[in-house]
Amino acid sequence: MLIQLAPATSATATVEPSATMQSNYSNQLEPAGLLRHFLNHPPEGFHAFMSDEVPGFFASFDLLSTADAPLQNVVTRIPGSTLVRRLLRWRTCFFGSTVSEYIPLLGHASADTLIGSMLKAWNRRSMLMIVKDIPEQSPLLPSQDTARATDFLAACKCLGFIIVEGQALAYVPIDFASEEEYLGRLSYVRRKNIRRKLRVRSRLRIETLSTGDARLSDPALLDELYALYLEVYEQSEIHFDRLSAAFFRAVFQDSSLDGQLFLYYSNDDLIGYNLCFIYANMLIDKYVGFRYPAAREHNLYFVSWMENLTFARARGLTNYVAGWTDPEIKSYLGARFTFTRHAVFVRNRFLRFVLRRMSKYFESDRTWFDGHANDSSHETTTGS
Repeated sequence: MLIQLAPATSATATVEPSATMQSNYSNQLEPAGLLRHFLNHPPEGFHAFMSDEVPGFFASFDLLSTADAPLQNVVTRIPGSTLVRRLLRWRTCFFGSTVSEYIPLLGHASADTLIGSMLKAWNRRSMLMIVKDIPEQSPLLPSQDTARATDFLAACKCLGFIIVEGQALAYVPIDFASEEEYLGRLSYVRRKNIRRKLRVRSRLRIETLSTGDARLSDPALLDELYALYLEVYEQSEIHFDRLSAAFFRAVFQDSSLDGQLFLYYSNDDLIGYNLCFIYANMLIDKYVGFRYPAAREHNLYFVSWMENLTFARARGLTNYVAGWTDPEIKSYLGARFTFTRHAVFVRNRFLRFVLRRMSKYFESDRTWFDGHANDSSHETTTGS
């Protein structure tokens, strides 16, 4: 059954998570309430829905957004490249969400049942259907979830889906007793550079608020936090899911999420924040907002990384999950990585044939890791 939601601005677009949504998903690394807020307040241009309790959305998708640099450069040099880019932007049906690390799958349903339901909900109403972020032997999940994801991926292959390597999810096991022990595992050059960058910590004031805190009802603070999120969004290379102010307001004010908002001040000026969630005894890093150039001048990326590790260690958590994007800098900071895969179904048979043979050009994270597999200056451990 396909349940279409009203636009996020409508007063009727309120979705409460069912018992299934709250407790019976596999592959879940975040509170179910975050999915509820995604459905009620989808990113700009998204049309979110639920199909038999599995979240999904329709959106315009630039096929080159995940292409590797050489392919992007080839397209850029083509006469009329702007038109080519426009032609390669297709309306796409996604299953999953942009607020969950992995595709949430119903724990009681078979792989064939789930895929059949997704295909029926899609009903070939867009050029592409993508089941996104299927975990690949993730060390962050229970073994039964890993087994279900493997079965699900195999079923997708049997039904003619093209399997594409996804992004690398960064994480750090909290198996060290102090910051010094953690840094001691890195190379001398990296240790020295990171310690130099961390000297600015003494000039910062760091404050932590829990989601649902009364201060997060202040419209001025909410506006400032959203503006900092937009600064990061605008400077990023990929512009896909621009989350709304309404989404952040709902998340910041939801005490059930067990969210931790780390606020960074220089004097009395808020120059950045990091929003994380405690889930399954892990610290899940989701959103940042930075004020430029002050955030760079204060090495806020490095500082917030170490503060998150300190918080996770103090709480006795097992892992710090640092999210997607920027694998180079996260590797430099000592992260390990686990990969995902996407299952893609192309409506047109000829385009399906073409994409199947070009899929390797859309696996930039895996390409980067393969190229650094023997580089001792990077932590490229996957799935361990």
